[in-house]
Amino acid sequence: MTVDTARFATRAVHAARSRETAAARATPIYLTAGFEFDDFDHAADHFSTGTGFGYTRTGNPTVRAVERQLASLESGADAVLVASGQAAVSTALLSVVGAGDHIVSSTHIYEGTRGLFLDNLARLDIETTFVEDIADPDAWRAAIRPNTRALFAESLANARNDVLDVAAVSAIADEVAVPLIVDNTLATPSLLRPIEHGAAVVVHSASKFLAGHGSVLGGAIVDDGRFDAERAGHNAPHLVLPGRGGAPSVFSRHGGRARIAYARESVAPRFGASPSPLNAFLIGQGAETLSLRVERQSRNALEIARWLESQDAVESVDYAGLPSHPHHETAVRYLEGGFGSIFTFTLRGGLPAARRFVEDVRVFTHMTHIGDVRSLVLHPGTTSHAQRTDAERAVLGVGPGTLRLSIGIEDVADLIADLSRVLESVRETVA
Repeated sequence: MTVDTARFATRAVHAARSRETAAARATPIYLTAGFEFDDFDHAADHFSTGTGFGYTRTGNPTVRAVERQLASLESGADAVLVASGQAAVSTALLSVVGAGDHIVSSTHIYEGTRGLFLDNLARLDIETTFVEDIADPDAWRAAIRPNTRALFAESLANARNDVLDVAAVSAIADEVAVPLIVDNTLATPSLLRPIEHGAAVVVHSASKFLAGHGSVLGGAIVDDGRFDAERAGHNAPHLVLPGRGGAPSVFSRHGGRARIAYARESVAPRFGASPSPLNAFLIGQGAETLSLRVERQSRNALEIARWLESQDAVESVDYAGLPSHPHHETAVRYLEGGFGSIFTFTLRGGLPAARRFVEDVRVFTHMTHIGDVRSLVLHPGTTSHAQRTDAERAVLGVGPGTLRLSIGIEDVADLIADLSRVLESVRETVA
């Protein structure tokens, strides 16, 4: 019996089946839970070696294409795409740390990541020490313990725009043979590629600039592919020792790519962080125009930051592209083609002024997101940083009148006109 001679219900299920191939110019979307095996041995080989595709949770051609794309953009050896930026951070860390281990992190990080360290990883007996002055190499070195297994920081910090000296901190990580993991979401590989400066792993919230359109969630882990078992094996026994039942070690199978292979084979699929192929497709499509968007957004942001700095109603502007920023020289050294498009500024009128501002904008959108083609505004003190104490917020440059802007690709004259109108309203409110 063939499909054509089968009964109606059978034809409805099988008539569309085809194994024809076509050379699509855009990345095809393999929106399927599983993949058909050629024969008995094909299935056995897939489960034995991991080659090919069997089930989308463990691998999908659309996802794999975008992983290759993002690895190339970050100058990495390989990448793993996951369901969100938070999943990327979790997967990267759980690929290198375990119970009883220790992490050294910048205190200038996304609050969701900080909560992961303090609430979730702490329950797994993984402790974190936070470094306040990330520009001081000795502060990083002093925080390291014998059981430290990773250093973590953001290349361009949310929300004060602190800029990481990637090469200096990477050198410190190399001294103790542990990876420096850099969240490069705000800088993007269009402006900075941390692996080129010595970082071992880069993570992204691909929902932000990589996708750019604000439509999907996704995350990415990119690895340098330079894991050295001889130097770092004592810090990563799960990579160099045989697996369950005497299975070959991850390093023996993947060499320098052992760390990212472990993330792909053991962490992401088992913790369920796999992305939708449709989301992967949309992230890949967005990444194709990354350089164009980031160039425009950075140019708009610099003009707006300069304008804000000249306004009487504005107390301060924390943008790395301004000479007034304490990390401006570091930014000039590391960022190529712009200074990013996310920064904070503080109004003189405190909380009442901030409230009036977010409720009066028209071109800017009031929402919790960044890296969108649209310009966005948020009040960190009552949203993203609400769980911090006043003292902790002060260290991060977040006061009652502080607002975070994510600058989009609109005409900058329209953005400044919206800000000008709102600031005039703010002046009347606090006068």
